[in-house]
Amino acid sequence: MSKKPSDEPVRWLTPDEERAWRAFRRMVIAVQTGTARDLSQAGLSEPDYEVLSTLSERPDHAGTLHEQAAKMGWSRSRLSRHATRMEARGLIRRAPDPADGRGCLLVLTEHGLDTLVDAAPAHLESVRHHFIDRLAPEDLTALEHIAGKVEAPGEAASAP
Repeated sequence: MSKKPSDEPVRWLTPDEERAWRAFRRMVIAVQTGTARDLSQAGLSEPDYEVLSTLSERPDHAGTLHEQAAKMGWSRSRLSRHATRMEARGLIRRAPDPADGRGCLLVLTEHGLDTLVDAAPAHLESVRHHFIDRLAPEDLTALEHIAGKVEAPGEAASAP
């Protein structure tokens, strides 16, 4: 984020804007805290689950470190360190990327897939409990519409 020149006035939030911003932050924190706590009972973190579920949906249960880092909004080095911990637990393995000699593929192991299959029902119930079941169908539609407006450029084009 660049700094504004000092001669431009700061656009402070109006009271309505500030209430909306703070409500959004409280909502995100409440949902993430609840689902993370529930997922930890399965021995997984939210990033673990994100990596496992994403790889399970890919052909050959594999994807590049670069693609996964971009999807998660993480740097490659941060994801690489996390992948090392997941690899030590037998959830994933690394393989050379045939398309990029400097890159690697993250590959879901059988143990990783079994762990995901075991954790998925409880995770889905947690998502329902902390989020979905608290909202009416029109709330979900409005939220999806709002999310489309605030996505970073290029993300909307890659969404299903």
